[in-house]
Amino acid sequence: MNADIALWLTQDGITSGAIYALLALALLLVFAVTRVIFVPQGEFLAYAALSLGWLQQGKVPGTVWLVLAAALLVALLEAREALRRKEARRLPRIALLYVGAPLALVAATTWAAPRSLGFAAQAALVVAIVVPLGPLVYRIVYRPIAHASVLVLFIISMAVHYALVGIGLLLFGAEGLRTNAIADTKFDWGVLSVSAQSLWVIGASVACMLGLWLFFERSLAGKALRAAAINRVGSLLVGIPIEFSGRLAFALAAGIGAVSGVLISPITTIYYDTGLMFGLKGFVGAILGGMGSYPLAALGALLLGLLESFSSFWASSYKETIVFTVIIPVLLWRSLVSRHPVAEDEEE
Repeated sequence: MNADIALWLTQDGITSGAIYALLALALLLVFAVTRVIFVPQGEFLAYAALSLGWLQQGKVPGTVWLVLAAALLVALLEAREALRRKEARRLPRIALLYVGAPLALVAATTWAAPRSLGFAAQAALVVAIVVPLGPLVYRIVYRPIAHASVLVLFIISMAVHYALVGIGLLLFGAEGLRTNAIADTKFDWGVLSVSAQSLWVIGASVACMLGLWLFFERSLAGKALRAAAINRVGSLLVGIPIEFSGRLAFALAAGIGAVSGVLISPITTIYYDTGLMFGLKGFVGAILGGMGSYPLAALGALLLGLLESFSSFWASSYKETIVFTVIIPVLLWRSLVSRHPVAEDEEE
């Protein structure tokens, strides 16, 4: 290896690491707020990428029908709960939120699909389709078992992952898709030829991280989410509902997954089951960062991207093995230095 090859590998590693960093932040956010190791995080990425591919082909993506079906199910659950509590005044709001809004989304997608809108409009529509899946999944699956142990929540997450992968196969088929590039321009910096697509990935990832920082530091909802992540019982005592925190965390995770899918789809061919590998690498990045700090999680994911890039050069056949083996010494070290057991059944 010479310096030129090292620069090329570093560029690829930073581009991949930027995506892993976003997924690591989403996984850490969901875990901190809800204690859920959200294995299906990568499915949001795959759904977004495949939905964008279908829109660029002039077809209505199946995810919009999934959103409609899930929203109707939630509408039934919420209506039953409202009637059981004798809160019939909530029914119009439930109908508007879980019936009217999804139908409007279906109408907008059906109108936009054959019209070949620009990349920005299609990406915005994809994000609007995928983001509601987060709160809907939380309401259907995780809210009824919010008090379960971490182990039970993890097992449920595995079940949700397999269900979403199967639904993805049903909606999109087994063939992979790669979307059109955001920009085809290339910039020559010495020996490097940097594509505008890579710069978009890195820039958008940094912008998302900055946006998350501003959200947590400046907004009331962000501060409430931080409080729920630090002390769930204490936040409940001061009037921050756990249900609100869960919905918001899953919405942000779905949004991060959607943005990641839009960014990565012009670079890598995405299949219905691609999301698991991306999600696992984001999880490894969060582990490398200690599963407790957002900046460290982002840094760990960036280092993972670099490790993957250089491993593909030195030992491409063992690239994935090297990437996933690196967490073993980290976990051993954390188990040795940890002084307090993790409370799995925290009372709320």
